[in-house]
Order: sequence, then structure tokens, then C-alpha cells
Amino acid sequence: MSAFKRKRGGQAAVVKKAKKAKFVADGGEEPSETKQEENREVTVPPPVSLGKWTNKERVLIFSSRGINFRTRHLMQDLRTMMPHSKADTKMDRKDKLFVVNEVCEIKNCNKCLFFEAKKKQDLYMWISNSPHGPSAKFLVQNIHTLAELKMTGNCLKGSRPLLSFDPKFDKEPQYALLKELFIQTFSTPRYHPKSQPFVDHVFTFTIADNRIWFRNYQIIEEDASLVEIGPRFVLNLIKIFQGSFGGPTLYENPGFQSPNMHRRELRLAAAAKVREKQMVKEMHKMKRTETKEVLDKDVTADVFLTPAEEKPVHIETEPPEQNVAKKRNKPFKRQRMQMARR
Repeated sequence: MSAFKRKRGGQAAVVKKAKKAKFVADGGEEPSETKQEENREVTVPPPVSLGKWTNKERVLIFSSRGINFRTRHLMQDLRTMMPHSKADTKMDRKDKLFVVNEVCEIKNCNKCLFFEAKKKQDLYMWISNSPHGPSAKFLVQNIHTLAELKMTGNCLKGSRPLLSFDPKFDKEPQYALLKELFIQTFSTPRYHPKSQPFVDHVFTFTIADNRIWFRNYQIIEEDASLVEIGPRFVLNLIKIFQGSFGGPTLYENPGFQSPNMHRRELRLAAAAKVREKQMVKEMHKMKRTETKEVLDKDVTADVFLTPAEEKPVHIETEPPEQNVAKKRNKPFKRQRMQMARR
């Protein structure tokens, strides 16, 4: 056992020791034993948040087997941003989703973010209030993590975020339910032991194109402008269930299209283009092989013929006179030189 005594709370330790200390009546110094005990004590500073931690929300963030590196980095980013989160090992794909409620109970968590991977290319996210519900299932698209170079902002680890929601969340009942789920899951409880008493970043939830867009921005102190930190992703709502990871369906997105159906339509469109090109080639080939009909008379030969004016016929009986040009005999050069000398 160590000879040093470990006490939590520096101020409390000093007060207690002051009560035990003995003072001399004529203003002398403390006994030497008291000084030796004080030298042996190692005080630990109190936590930053001295208030009472009443909202004990805990979020379990884990996934199934078969996820890729981008999903793993996204989970790590969420755990970094949410100090009230907990981690667990990957769950086997053969297990049913109801097992997640038991894992949450073991970890003493009442909220859960479960990432489910299918076909090593599709990622689904479950957000649930364990164990009584409700729960929602999303398709996660367009993932960008904290480590990417596009994200230039930075914030204090463990600081409490502001949550900003689109006004559309209050207009429709399914979005109002999701808003309450997001508030209880992503907001850091006040006076949490691992949190810091600073507010320097914002979580934004925006609805566009029937999808929920998640962004994380840093608040700059100088001009209160926003710089994106990350991560960023898009949530496409599939269903909302009454229970946790199951139960009656409260809402189903009518405009949702599964990734398998989307890939099937792309393949069918590509196959239709190939068939169309093949049919054009076959038609050209048939035209070349067809026997050409020989026409006796060209129908289009008289299209550009214009009738000329008829003139009376004049017959000349005498030949025309010939214009005989008189040739001028020019002297040769030698004769011209002799004439010039004269």
C-alpha cells in the first residue's frame, strides 16, 4: 500500500486538515508531525463541472460485422464528439436485432446507435430508445469523416453542442418524433463528468430532398461565423417502429427506394441501351443484304426541268461574211536598227 494518501477535492482536504491542526497559544508554528502528513498527501483537483449530474443519458454506439473503414471512422468520430457514449464489440450478423436491447441493458445505456452493414456496400443506421422504443431505421449515404482535408474547423473535445433543427421538423408528426429522438441522443447531458462547460460547435439537422442532412460546425469567437468540422452524412428515412428494433410500424417512407432496386434499374437501363444498339446494327445489316430493285425510268429525273420558250425557226441560205483581218508586216529587229541608224 502506498505511503501517500489520495484525496479528491483540493479545497475540502485543506479544510479538513485545518480542523485537525493544532495551533500554539502564543503564536508559534504547527507541530512537525502535521507538516509531515501534509507533505505526504497528494491532492487531486476537482472535476470541471461541479453541478449535479441529473440527466444520465448514455448512448451505445457499435455496429455489426462486415462494415468498411469509412463506417468505422464515422463511429469513432461520433464517440469522440459525444462524451456520454459507450462502445462495444461488433455484433454477429446471425443474431437478431432484439439482442441489442440486452447489450444496452448490460452496458447501462438507454439510447443506441447501431450501424448495420449489408453486402459490404450498404450501410443502415438504427436509432433507438431502449428498451421500450420508439426506434427508426435509416439508410446512410454520402459519408465524410473528421480526418478528411475538406474539414478545416476544430473544437474542444467533450464540449457540449448546440442542436439546430430545420423548421420542417415541427410541421409533420414523423419528423417531430425524430427531432425528440435526436435531441435525447446527440445532446450531451449537463454536468456530465467527461464534458466541458463550453459551447463551441453546432449540430445541424436539415431536411432537403426527403432526407435528413447532418452537419457539424465550429463557432468562431471573433465574428461568430461557422466553419465545418465534420463528420457529415445523409440519412434517408425508411421506417419508424413503436418498439425498440421492431414492433408495429408507425411510419413508412413511401418515396424510399432500396439500394438493390436502384442498382437493378441501372443495370436494366444499361442493358436496354445495349439492346437498342444491337437492333440498329441488325437493321443496317438487313438493308445491305436486301436486293435492290432496278427501275426503268427515274421518277425524279423531270423534277428540275423547266419548259423553254418556243422560237420561230429561221433558216439561213447564204453563209455569213468572213472578217479577214489584215496582217501588218512588222520589220525584223535588224531592219529596225538599221532604220534607227539612218
